[in-house]
Amino acid sequence: MTECHPGSGLLPGEGPVSENADVNDVNDVNAEPGWDWAEAEEADAEPRAELRTDVPHPARMYDYYLGGKDNFPADRAAAEQVVKLVPTVPDAARANRRFLGRAVRHAGRLGIRQFLDIGTGIPTAENTHEVAQRLAPESRIVYVDNDPMVLTHARALLSSTPEGRTAYVDADFHDPDAILNAPVVKELIDFSKPVALQVVALLHFLSDADQPYALLDRYKQALAPGSVLILSHGTADHSDDEETKSAVTGIYQAAGITVATRSHDEVQRFALGSGGWELLGPGVASVHEWAAGDEAASDDDRRLTAAQVGGYGLMAVKKG
Repeated sequence: MTECHPGSGLLPGEGPVSENADVNDVNDVNAEPGWDWAEAEEADAEPRAELRTDVPHPARMYDYYLGGKDNFPADRAAAEQVVKLVPTVPDAARANRRFLGRAVRHAGRLGIRQFLDIGTGIPTAENTHEVAQRLAPESRIVYVDNDPMVLTHARALLSSTPEGRTAYVDADFHDPDAILNAPVVKELIDFSKPVALQVVALLHFLSDADQPYALLDRYKQALAPGSVLILSHGTADHSDDEETKSAVTGIYQAAGITVATRSHDEVQRFALGSGGWELLGPGVASVHEWAAGDEAASDDDRRLTAAQVGGYGLMAVKKG
């Protein structure tokens, strides 16, 4: 899987982005009652990251895999190299997106109405708020990313039901304090009640030197009992083709992108390593197979194999 948790699927009603796109030129269109502009406007004024279109970005590569239009020639060139080596990458990306939908719906059925989606990526169809608010219109969702391309589209593509709220925070997963203490997070998320923490297809872009386990634990510690962790992560467990794996990793590394696939046990450690958490559903499973409660894998998922998907998904609950 190659997402930053970027979204997936075709972008609804969005044409190509100009290669001269300005991160600060964000049209306030179709603003809905539940959308919170405060944090996005602050980020508009001083974007934390420069919008580079001349080098590949994992979120935009992911958008390309899914047929989206929010990518640039450098992204397409790198993505096409990956697809040439691994033709099932687009299938894997779509399977990852379907996993997200199943997990969000299951969280909603567990009674969770607050979602913190870190590394959301380029907005698209079936975003977390659309899935969650379809089940429970009062749901509140905060998206977090530090990619200027995501910010460029946030206002146009994110909306909310009148009963709920949706907000965007320009921040980096590496800085838990900045995210957890962001004014809009503190306003929308009540950490004394259960929260769904989502880190979907994000952590495989962190090396062990980035201390991903310790970083994730900072977020998990802030959550109340009954909260859930929704996570997916790339793996090489089901492939022994070291040459292809090395070539794909090299494509990302050439663009300055870290890729760190992890084993079943290493992925499980994200959920259980610090103690106090319990896996739900099938535990750690290939994303195309993971389902819990009333959810079931789709026909498209059933046609895939673990080797074609190359990613694990899990959902865990914090025990009281």
